Amino acid sequence: LCLAANLAAQRQSSLDSAYIRDNFTKREVMIPMRDGVRLFTTIYSPKAQSSQHPFILRRTPYSCGPYGADSYSYAFQNMALARSGYIFVFQDVRGKYMSEGGFVDVRPFSPATDPSPKGKTQTDEATDTYDTVDWLLKNVAGNNGRVGVMGISYPGFYATMALLAGHPAIKAVSPQAPVTDWFIGDDFHHNGALMLMDAFSFYSGFGKPRPQPTTEG
Repeated sequence: LCLAANLAAQRQSSLDSAYIRDNFTKREVMIPMRDGVRLFTTIYSPKAQSSQHPFILRRTPYSCGPYGADSYSYAFQNMALARSGYIFVFQDVRGKYMSEGGFVDVRPFSPATDPSPKGKTQTDEATDTYDTVDWLLKNVAGNNGRVGVMGISYPGFYATMALLAGHPAIKAVSPQAPVTDWFIGDDFHHNGALMLMDAFSFYSGFGKPRPQPTTEG
């Protein structure tokens, strides 16, 4: 039974990979933020251009690879959505992997009247989301002006920040098990006590210094 399940999973992975390569065009870009920092972004656009498509945006500190114009993802998190006609966008957040700038863990939201360039000059994850969405609408052909943002765990934190971006094109946000507060309600400080094993296990990889953009973890 285990062997059969493994073979079935391998076959499905192969089918998903082939579907993405056959039905999407991949593009890698550096999207400028309002302070001049550029964020590395991968865009998968459906080859079928008979109609306009909405975006699904996923911002992540865990790499939006594979990198390279001809290196396609093996699968998206939801292949049913891939077959439904969306433009998929994956972005390395500020200071991670191939994006410029400095990384800040769970970067705090900077309150302002609104995160649009006219109302806010300082940057946070809400402004980076706003600026990314604004660029996508103007520079990706075949879009219908509607954006959904999703993420699980740490990417769920960035999806939550999209709620605060306030861009009128963002129509749906799905933060799934998002990181919120590492002192209350998350495993780093479980019931108030620092969990050394969890923290050091995570940061032994995630916390490595990254002095310049890189495709390596």
